[in-house]
Amino acid sequence: MKKMLFTLLFGMGTLTSACAQATTATYTNPVINRSLPDPTVIKAPDGYFYLYATEDTHNVPIYRSKDLVTWRYAGTAFTDATRPMDFVPNGSIWAPEINYFQVGEKMQYVLYYSKSEWGKTWECGIGVAVSDRPSGGFHDAHKLFTSDEMGLENCIDPFFIEDGGKKYLFFGSFHDIYGIELSEDGLSLKEGAKKFKIAGGLIEATTIMKHDNWYYLIGSAGSCCEGANSTYRMVMARSRRLVGPYVDRNGKSAVGDNMSLLLEKSPEVYGPGHCSRFVEDEAGQTWIIYHGFQASNVDAGRVTYLDRIEWDEDGWPTVKNMKPSVKAEAPIFDGRTGVHALQAASGDDGYLILPTEGRGMFRIDSPDDVPYSWTVYSVNGTLLSRGTTKGTAVVDVSRQGRGMYIIKVNGLSGSQSEKVAFL
Repeated sequence: MKKMLFTLLFGMGTLTSACAQATTATYTNPVINRSLPDPTVIKAPDGYFYLYATEDTHNVPIYRSKDLVTWRYAGTAFTDATRPMDFVPNGSIWAPEINYFQVGEKMQYVLYYSKSEWGKTWECGIGVAVSDRPSGGFHDAHKLFTSDEMGLENCIDPFFIEDGGKKYLFFGSFHDIYGIELSEDGLSLKEGAKKFKIAGGLIEATTIMKHDNWYYLIGSAGSCCEGANSTYRMVMARSRRLVGPYVDRNGKSAVGDNMSLLLEKSPEVYGPGHCSRFVEDEAGQTWIIYHGFQASNVDAGRVTYLDRIEWDEDGWPTVKNMKPSVKAEAPIFDGRTGVHALQAASGDDGYLILPTEGRGMFRIDSPDDVPYSWTVYSVNGTLLSRGTTKGTAVVDVSRQGRGMYIIKVNGLSGSQSEKVAFL
């Protein structure tokens, strides 16, 4: 079994020469070659982007990245104990929508989500949960509304936006797109609020972005989930007001199912769609994340793609050639073009051991959701702590004082490499 030695200086906040900086001017799609349908992305105050997706991984998978290109599994939004069960108890959790805003007296991560069973367009609805951190721990999950209560089929695919001091949720899937005002804390419907229509039944997966005093409605049309036969594509309309009316490039109404093309399939990617909200790199460039089927490996499911958004002379968002890129110039972070990531104690199995910002702490990042064990020893071989987890482990050695520590990460299946790092 292969072993590798790496050195991390405890309490220094910097990495030694055993660490390497990997920089490249380009990236290759897909950026996550794992089935993560319906991605939603947020940049947290810790400087990381967090991506959540429909639960092809049970309890809603979360991935984390510094640069939008290199993503690592960070855990799940829920556990079996906190999983929402108050409506559609046999349903899956689809199309999460992550946000960060003040709830009561403190800032919270607020996750809206769909609960549904495939093909049951009346037995579905939308709920909400909160957490103090972006990497999981969502709790107090509860229903906002169901299709029956709203009198509208397929009430799924939530999208949250705040405008003019008011909070709104948009929703719907191929049975018209509606919006409704939320309460001040965003955790319930505003008393007496009525739904309002902004688009017809052509689309689902609503995203609304504001740019230069226009509101851009991005939706997905066609069949999402049929592999090479998927007709999914991203389309758009815009309005001067959040509540509409939205029109396409020709000035025709989105309520009448008139939408202009933003992104369609290519020889390499089938069914691209259901995008995140737009995010920016440090150079102010705009990026979009979405799912699609990789033509060379359709069986992998709806994997994750990244593309840059540009704005044309008429103010509309565009993607180059209106097709997913295969290889493109990477986002800019830390003043550099391309991927800029600190790598430490990282082997062929993809585990990563790094110091955290907290004094006397380090984290272990796993490349997947397979359980693994970790152990911490003093330099004389005394066992100090151990644990078993999935995703990211944060290990506190502050009580042991400053010095050097040996960390061993060993996959429980026996198929992962064993590695040792020093703090």
